Amino acid sequence: MTRASWIGVAQAAAAAGLFSTGAILVRFAQALTPVEVTSLRMLLGGAILAAAAWGTGQRLHLSGAEIRRVLLVGLVTAAHFLSFIASLYFTSVAHSLTLTHTAPLFVAALSWSILGEPLPRRALAGIGVGLCGVAALAGFEPRLTPSMALGDLLAVGAALAFALYSLLGRRERTGIPLLTYAAAVYGAAGLMTAPFALGLLARPLPWMALAAVVALALFPLALGHTLYNAALRRLHPSIPQLIATQEILGGTILAWLLLGEPLSWNVVAGAGLTVLGVSLVLR
Repeated sequence: MTRASWIGVAQAAAAAGLFSTGAILVRFAQALTPVEVTSLRMLLGGAILAAAAWGTGQRLHLSGAEIRRVLLVGLVTAAHFLSFIASLYFTSVAHSLTLTHTAPLFVAALSWSILGEPLPRRALAGIGVGLCGVAALAGFEPRLTPSMALGDLLAVGAALAFALYSLLGRRERTGIPLLTYAAAVYGAAGLMTAPFALGLLARPLPWMALAAVVALALFPLALGHTLYNAALRRLHPSIPQLIATQEILGGTILAWLLLGEPLSWNVVAGAGLTVLGVSLVLR
C-alpha cells in the first residue's frame, strides 16, 4: 500500500472510534424525536465545518452543478442519519450498529456500476468474512418484538443509504474541497429535515438532550464523518466501510458500560472475524 493509502486507513480508523460514541449519544438525546435530533445535529455539524472551511481558506461557494450534486448527497445523508437515529428508538445498540454496517455488502454490489471499481476476489472474500463478523456480533435475539423488528428494518435502510453516501462521497474526491463538501452536505441534510423538526421551537428543550446533540454534531459527525470522507478520497469505498464496522465493538461496549445492555461472547468473536475481514481487504 502507498503512503496515501495508509493515511486513509488511519483516517478511517479514527473515524470508527468517533462513530462509536454516536449510538450512546442518541440514547441520551431521546427526549427529542428522531427527526429533531437529525436536523439539529446536521445543521450544527454543517455550521462547524463551514467555519473550519473558512478558517483554512477553502472556498465556500459552489457552482450550479456542484449544488445539484450536493443536494443529492444531502438527501442520501439525511436518509442515512434519520434511519439510523430512528432505529435506536426501537432496537438495541448491537442490532442497530450491526445491521447498519452491512453497508459493505451494498458497496460491493454498487461500486462497479457507479464507480467502475470492481473488487479483486481476495477483497470480496474479506468483505464476506467481515460481514460474518458483523452477523456474529448481533448474535441471536430470542425475543424479537414488532418494535425491535421495525428498528432492525430502519437500520437496514440506514445501511443502504450509508453505502450510497460512501459511493457518492468517493465520486467527489477530485471535485469539491473536503471541508466545503462536508459542510454543504451536512447543511443540506439538516435543511431537508428541518421542516419536520419545527417542534424544537414550540417547547422548552432538556439540557441533557441538547448537550447530547451538540456532542453528536461535533464528535461522530464533524470530526468522524469528515475523517471518513477524507479516507474515501484515498481508498476504495469498501475499505473505509469495513474499518468503520469497528464502531460495532466500540458502541456495544459503551452500551454495556453506560446503558447496561448485555455484552456477550459473540461480541469478541464477531470483532475478531471483522478484523480478519479488514486485513484481507487491506492486504
